[in-house]
Amino acid sequence: MLSVLDIFRIGIGPSSSHTVGPMRIARTFVKALDRSGKLGKTARVAVELQGSLALTGVGHGTVDATMLGLMGFAPDTTCPDEAAAALAKLREDKAISLGGKREIAFDPAQDIDLAGHVIPDLHPNGMTLEAFDEAGERLLSRTYYSTGGGFVASEAQLKRKPKDDRINTGMLVPFDFGSAEELLASCAATDKSIAELVLANEDAFRPRDKTLAGVDRVAKAMDQCIERGLSQRGILPGGLKVERRAPDLWDKLSANPQSNEREQLFDWLNCYAMAVNEENAAGGRVVTAPTNGAAGIIPAVIRFYCVTNDEQPCTESRRTFLLTAGAIGLLYKQRASISGAEMGCQGEVGVACSMAAGGLAALWGATPQQVASAAEIGMEHNLGLTCDPVGGLVQVPCIERNAIGAVKAVNAARLALHRTGAESTVTLDQVIETMRQTGLDMSSKYKETSQGGLAVNVIEC
Repeated sequence: MLSVLDIFRIGIGPSSSHTVGPMRIARTFVKALDRSGKLGKTARVAVELQGSLALTGVGHGTVDATMLGLMGFAPDTTCPDEAAAALAKLREDKAISLGGKREIAFDPAQDIDLAGHVIPDLHPNGMTLEAFDEAGERLLSRTYYSTGGGFVASEAQLKRKPKDDRINTGMLVPFDFGSAEELLASCAATDKSIAELVLANEDAFRPRDKTLAGVDRVAKAMDQCIERGLSQRGILPGGLKVERRAPDLWDKLSANPQSNEREQLFDWLNCYAMAVNEENAAGGRVVTAPTNGAAGIIPAVIRFYCVTNDEQPCTESRRTFLLTAGAIGLLYKQRASISGAEMGCQGEVGVACSMAAGGLAALWGATPQQVASAAEIGMEHNLGLTCDPVGGLVQVPCIERNAIGAVKAVNAARLALHRTGAESTVTLDQVIETMRQTGLDMSSKYKETSQGGLAVNVIEC
């Protein structure tokens, strides 16, 4: 089993698979050089970004993230301003300090190859790093994959059979589940809610108080991202000239907070979701939920619904929401994928919508079966959703897509609670498998390559 805190990672934008993942990979490679005693001999490092990492790498910040990782920056602790200064110095000096220990000549134009024509068999987000000595002899060569949501894997890990992988790398937990059916059976057998069962599993990873502190830290980071997104104005970077809209919408809502206009619910959710994804597009600090491209949906729903009677954040309700949503995210990660390069946007916004729907249903007192039904509805009506970012930037249609996903998640939770039958016609396991099959059948041009859909039908300005 993975931990729910693996699903919710604090990092920087604009992409978990194209920014957070490559940064972690590059940092891991330098650490491997250091451990092997070869860092001191390294005179050159060459990086080949493959498949989707290359095709949308510039707009998704992959090149910069790779260089930051080589310098030793970590996604969860990186200050965007410090990162920008380090990158500016690198480009000016044409030199890089590997892990802050070994300075070598480095020219991004020469040493990072955007090999979009290379589509790896194991995963479309491939990345090969090589180190050479002064004589040009290869010291180390490693291939890694950024598998979505900030998760990374080596070539050997992806080649390993799933059964063996689960035995060798999975944590033994009291309530192991590999499907929604098993999860619901455990809830029924123990009379526990999904959140309670997941919390019991998390005890195998760390003490209870540290788990709760971790969940609270995730909720706080989501809130901070919203707050910053509501206060920053201007044009987002990248050349599309997309203007931040959340602050103006926030001003309108704040000026009339007691409005009884029924449709204003949409405005609040839209405002919060766009605030997060505008921050993500600007390279700000966000939480993978389960990815950066879909980072606004869960925070928006939490911000609106997880509050006390006096509109203050409610710690307990946020914990219930995130633990439940995390369990659903684990199912998608284990049984399919949360990578836009593999599944299209159904694997990002679709999964986030499913997670948010389940979390909200739990908050409203739903049974585990109703929670699963809410999650199923959230995904069922996102099946086939393509990932076609204009200009390779996580802006159009990504920002608005998160706003729509937040509204859809709330409706999915409502529909599940109003369901009269004991069981859904479509189960959560069935919809996850359908998403997986749909992703495999989907043309690669609709899977985070910017080679189809809106990406080729909208003229870049």
